Amino acid sequence: MEINSRLVAYCSDQAHSSVEKAGLIALVKMRFIECDDELSMRGDAIQEVIDKDREDGLIPFYVCATLGTTGACAFDNLKELGPICEREGLWLHIDAAYAGTAFICPEFRKYMEGVEYANSFAFNPSKWMMVHFDCTALWVKNSGALHRTFNVDPLYLQHENTGAAIDYMHWQIPLSKRFRSLKLWFVIRSFGVEGLQMHIRKGIRLATKFELLVRNDSRFEVAAKRILGMVVFRLKGENELTEMLLKRLNRSGKVHMVPALLRGKYVIRFTVTSQYTEDCDIERDWKIISATATKVLHDDESTDEEVISPDDEVFEKEIPILRVPRVVPLKRKDYGISLLLSNVPMSPKLINGSFAALFDNNDVIVEFAKQITNTDFNGRPIRLSPRRRLKLKDSTKQQSLDTYKINRPLCNRQKYGSLDSKIEEILELSTLNDQRNGVCDIDDIRETDSEQNQSSEEENPTVQVHISQFTDFKSANGNASGSPVENGTLRCCKHCGHVID
Repeated sequence: MEINSRLVAYCSDQAHSSVEKAGLIALVKMRFIECDDELSMRGDAIQEVIDKDREDGLIPFYVCATLGTTGACAFDNLKELGPICEREGLWLHIDAAYAGTAFICPEFRKYMEGVEYANSFAFNPSKWMMVHFDCTALWVKNSGALHRTFNVDPLYLQHENTGAAIDYMHWQIPLSKRFRSLKLWFVIRSFGVEGLQMHIRKGIRLATKFELLVRNDSRFEVAAKRILGMVVFRLKGENELTEMLLKRLNRSGKVHMVPALLRGKYVIRFTVTSQYTEDCDIERDWKIISATATKVLHDDESTDEEVISPDDEVFEKEIPILRVPRVVPLKRKDYGISLLLSNVPMSPKLINGSFAALFDNNDVIVEFAKQITNTDFNGRPIRLSPRRRLKLKDSTKQQSLDTYKINRPLCNRQKYGSLDSKIEEILELSTLNDQRNGVCDIDDIRETDSEQNQSSEEENPTVQVHISQFTDFKSANGNASGSPVENGTLRCCKHCGHVID
């Protein structure tokens, strides 16, 4: 802890906020070096601060140089910073989050002169390389430094193939690594090097066109030198004017940009990164910006909906957007149901999912059994065998869906583990217990069924357990069975509930 309290890291005052956050996480001091007039961190400025820190007994150990700053896409001077880091024994990391993609083109590699001094290099393909969100590429000169930092080797992480391949749990804080490289690989394979270079050059060309439009309007100024595909501009005058302009632009929903603060000036960042952006899009965006600026400067609080007319020539080449009317969702009775794979022919195949979580509670089990045997998901009555309806009458025993295994020497009927088969076990266990106690037999089933049929017909005429409902009943071998009916009711085995042929 004594050494950690003396460590000092360095970065530009234009560096991304994540650099400062990294210092807070590591509990080390972070020095922000003032940049020159072109917003670049220079060697003489950082050398002066390093010398002073060493005199104060501190330990300089890390420098983060930025290639393409967030505020203005400025570049730190690697040719000056690199030799200082090498001489002082400091780790030089390069943050090229946005601009790193541009180095695919040879003509832009002049901005990375001195990169040979770097110990690590990171950029985000998700910013300009057409990879969707959350993809960062990291290169390190010596991976052994990461191994020494993160390597912990407990017994449970050792295996017979240790050392045979790269194990990224020793390269980072987490043990596992998300497979972000796959989406980057797909983009590279789809476009190729030439396709990516064409995409980058097109974005820079369109940004150059936008810069000319800004410079040709005397109300605006370009606040920093344009490098690559970012233009930083503002309204001349007080910061409040530019701030109001940006708020009204973003509120209109036609364009979206983000601000930055460069030496006390509030500026707007305009970047071109999409492969679908064309010249007409740049022209349309500038018309919106220019018309909104007119309203801001004249203190016009009217709506921004008619900033430009849909009949404007800019829209002539655009493909009309298909607007699908919003459909108000309706509450349906069959929402919230779960599909079950069941091998029980007389049970519903769909039940209400709210009954899926059950406990060893008698009331819950009875309610569950009633729910799935009362109606199907369309509200129609379920055909229920007399055996099951008789078992549902008995609610004196506490049952569980997952704890009972029934030993049935007389009927070795296979269960398939579905929720329906569990219900079968509960209901069947109730009948077996009653049979062992001499409570019921096949005549009781017929008598009870007759009583229930009579009461059901009074309440709901559609609920019947009569031979007319089972005219299509077939035996297990697929052939029509003999008469399984006696006195108008089905004859069932009192052990397993199968219909007796």
